[in-house]
Amino acid sequence: MSTPPLTIQTGDNLKLYARAWAPEHAPRAAVCLVHGLGEHCGRYEHVAQAFNAAGFAMLGFDHRGHGQSPGARGHTPSYEAMLDDVSRALQATQQHFPDVPVFLYGHSMGGNLVINHALRLRPPVAGVIATSPWLRLPAPPPAIQMSLARLMNRIYPQMAQSNGLELAGLSRDPQVIAAYQNDPLVHDRISVRLAVEFTEAGEWALQHAAELSLPLLLVHGSADRLTSHRASQEFAAKAGENCTLKIWEGFYHETHNEPEKAQVIAYNLAWMEAHLPAGE
Repeated sequence: MSTPPLTIQTGDNLKLYARAWAPEHAPRAAVCLVHGLGEHCGRYEHVAQAFNAAGFAMLGFDHRGHGQSPGARGHTPSYEAMLDDVSRALQATQQHFPDVPVFLYGHSMGGNLVINHALRLRPPVAGVIATSPWLRLPAPPPAIQMSLARLMNRIYPQMAQSNGLELAGLSRDPQVIAAYQNDPLVHDRISVRLAVEFTEAGEWALQHAAELSLPLLLVHGSADRLTSHRASQEFAAKAGENCTLKIWEGFYHETHNEPEKAQVIAYNLAWMEAHLPAGE
C-alpha cells in the first residue's frame, strides 16, 4: 500500500520527493530503495508490492536531478552529496518504520551508491542489496575520453549530455522498454561531474572490496550490456564471505524487470529473510 508522498531534506536544502509502501500489517522489516540513473522510485511499484506481500515495507526517493525531485537533470554537486542523500533516506526509512531491521537496496547507479555507502559509512542495516551495480561499464571509455572528462569536471562540471543508454539493453520484455520510453519522469541526461565521480567511485569500491563488513547480495545478469557483470564478479571475489553473488544467466540490466522478475524478486526476498536478526 502506497502512502502519501514524503519529503527528504538534503544537506544543501533541496527537498527530495519520496514515497513509502507499507504492508497491511506491522512490517517485519523495511527496505530503503536507491534507484538508478535517469529513472525514479515509481518504477519499483511492483517490487514494493511484492515486498509488502512478504511483510516488508519500502521507502524510495527520487535522486536530486531525477524524477519529481529538484536539481539539474542528471547532475550532482559531488558524489559525497549523493552519499549523504542516501544517509538521509535511511534515516527517513528508520523514522517511518521504527523498531524494525532495515535493508539498503540500490540498482545500477544506486548499486554503486549503496556499495560505497556500506564500505565508507558502515550504516546500521541488516544487509545491502546491489543489483547490476555501476562499478564499471562493459567497455571502459578510452583513456583520452576520461582525461577530457576530468578536465571538464574542473572547468564546467554541470555540462550535461545524453547518457547514451541503449534502451533495448534494459530488459528482454518489450513492454518494459515501451513503458520507459513513454515515462515523462525518465530522462537521459548525465553531467560531467556525475559521470567522472561515479566512475571513480566504482573503481574505489573495487579496490576496497575486501573491507566489506556488512552482508551484501550482489545481483547481475550475465547478458547485461549497460554495466559490467564481470566487475561484480571481481568485487565478490575480493569481498569474501560477506558477499553473496547471484548471476542470472542471460538476463539483461534490470533483473527485476525481466520476464522472470518474480523469480528474481523472490530470490532477493529470501536473502533478506535469511538475514533478519533472530526473532524477527
